[in-house]
Amino acid sequence: MSEDLTARELAHRWWRPVVAVLVVVGAVTWRLVKGDLGAPPNLELSTAAAFLAAGLLRHRVAALAPLIVVAVSDLMLGNSAILIFTWTAWAAIGAAALWTRRAGGARRFAVALGYGVGSSLFFYLWTNFGVWLEGHGRFYSSGLDGLVASYVAGLPFLRPMLVGNLVLVPLAAAVVTLVERLEHLPAAGTAPHPAR
Repeated sequence: MSEDLTARELAHRWWRPVVAVLVVVGAVTWRLVKGDLGAPPNLELSTAAAFLAAGLLRHRVAALAPLIVVAVSDLMLGNSAILIFTWTAWAAIGAAALWTRRAGGARRFAVALGYGVGSSLFFYLWTNFGVWLEGHGRFYSSGLDGLVASYVAGLPFLRPMLVGNLVLVPLAAAVVTLVERLEHLPAAGTAPHPAR
């Protein structure tokens, strides 16, 4: 099990924060342009960015990755009446990523799948509850049948998020594994020369 990294260690291994920042920037950019590209709603990179940041940084600051994505992109896109539910969902997903940060080897990929599925389901359940609650009976009736109707109506939004996270979060795990393996390669020009 890998230990958490200190800020000093992250400064020494500067490529880890750089990769995490690039992925967060990519997630923000994707959120801004995906509609223009015809991508399905809720196909996002925020969950994968959180997993990757947690695995690379192994520092509690990684929990901010999905919140940074949503905050920066919401400045340009705006948000909806359920902002409190979407932002708290991303905060919970970021916090949950911290529990995955020390997984390694084959276990990392199993954890990535579980995290991707769990994050998708949590986001769906929490935000659709928010739609039902904030609607005050306008969109759906205020009873249990209205809540169920809200969940049924949200299923088309769950599918792309779930499928995307089943691919993108394990891909993030692969990037973390690749970075770790590259760190263990000898630096160029330092390999011992064969005897003559």
